[in-house]
Amino acid sequence: MIELKHVTKKYGTVTALEDVSFRVEKGQTVGLLGRNGAGKTTALNVLTGYFPPTAGDVLLDGMSLREHPRECKRRIGYLPERPPLYDEMTVTEYLDFVCELREVAANARKKHIQEILELCGLEEHRHRLLGHLSKGYRQRTGIAQALCGSPDALILDEPTAGLDPAQTVETRALIRALGKERTILLSSHILSEVQQICTHAVILKNGKVARAMALDAREAETQLRVTAAGDGKRIQKALRETEWVEKAEIVGTGPDGAVTFRVSGKRPEGNPAEQVFMKMTEKGIPLRELREEQDSLEEIFLKDTE
Repeated sequence: MIELKHVTKKYGTVTALEDVSFRVEKGQTVGLLGRNGAGKTTALNVLTGYFPPTAGDVLLDGMSLREHPRECKRRIGYLPERPPLYDEMTVTEYLDFVCELREVAANARKKHIQEILELCGLEEHRHRLLGHLSKGYRQRTGIAQALCGSPDALILDEPTAGLDPAQTVETRALIRALGKERTILLSSHILSEVQQICTHAVILKNGKVARAMALDAREAETQLRVTAAGDGKRIQKALRETEWVEKAEIVGTGPDGAVTFRVSGKRPEGNPAEQVFMKMTEKGIPLRELREEQDSLEEIFLKDTE
């Protein structure tokens, strides 16, 4: 588990992050989103211990990065936007070098590197110089170095930046495979990529958390559009009595007096629309329209960051 706890980061008079708190639970793949300058890269640098926070703390499985930096950094694998590759090394030489830095036992390195090469699809390129690799295989090598030392958590900054469509698809598939056994936080400008790979998303705006949300349909917020005839307050009260409903907001009134609501809440057991229908029937409220709707990630992002 990764947690930012009331983190503030200042560069002189500029505040890059202000009281930022969010968690990435074990087994989750979380997308970190925001416009340029929102604080994404600063958040990743604080998470990985490259920059200390001005205030607040980072916790790895409950352990403070501030108090136990060495132990916490062993638990994190980091892929920066530009992987730190040495072009004069072969893939195997480079991974051996990174394993040494991460204090992997010398007698265990050969097997460990072999497992990483197979996992990242680099086995056929193990003896090639990094300077001769394509952009896609350089990116795979960047992910491979993040796996050295078998960290529990991976932090990936723009993992598909600059890749062609085929390389992008392959890299996304690799990240999904890695996410089955590891906690992953990735930063990306590509909303469709986050939608495909991630189970959750955190949106930053001006250095603050604008929204933390589930993308998995089983966990995501349910949203219904309900139009009914009658007194708006009575309808609203009935909607709020429905077990799963957390909000019932009036969004419009028709010329015939029918009132339209946007109803939202955590996805319940069973059919949410059916439960609202049953409640309206129980209260004797005539329904005009009842349909489930869901804002796209793009719509949510634009609304939260505009």
